[in-house]
Amino acid sequence: MVVRWLAAHWWIFGVILVLAALAGAGWLYTRRQNKTWEAVRAQGLRYGLSQLDALHYSRFEDAIRDLLRRDGCPDAIRVGGGGDLGADVKATDPYGRRWVIQCKHRRNGLSGSAVGTPDLQVLNGTARPVHGADVAVIVTNGRVTAPAVAFAKQQRLHVVDRHTLGAWASGSRPLWELLRAVPPPRRPTGPTRG
Repeated sequence: MVVRWLAAHWWIFGVILVLAALAGAGWLYTRRQNKTWEAVRAQGLRYGLSQLDALHYSRFEDAIRDLLRRDGCPDAIRVGGGGDLGADVKATDPYGRRWVIQCKHRRNGLSGSAVGTPDLQVLNGTARPVHGADVAVIVTNGRVTAPAVAFAKQQRLHVVDRHTLGAWASGSRPLWELLRAVPPPRRPTGPTRG
């Protein structure tokens, strides 16, 4: 009786095999991602805050691009300059999310002028509709005003202040692991978009 039931319901074994294959693929993917991140860490691209403070603003944008590349975004490009429409760096992370980053370098670090709401309003007005951002970020080596932080939360923008920048630049973790409320991945695997 059991043999007849198994013969009539052979497709159950197929489903079990598919589920086992998916579980194995998920395990292999996670293992590969962990190895990739460890290899990136081994490359050792790290910046101290004093190094970032000493950069010209255009080199600061290059450093942000390079940190994204270190984290697994090989398509990261610097697009900053006149007419950048609020985007200094663009990248696609390994999960398919499109990042648009506005950089605000302060020569005097924390003692320089604070990033305010107008800077975030520009980013908010262009990041998603013009640049197609899934994640819109403003990065500064300085400080951000409290009203700007409140505006960012309200508009689903991300603020990378001096403290967060220091943690990211030191190589502790990829930026998306340091930020809260990052959108879910668009895709679990595959090459990044260009």
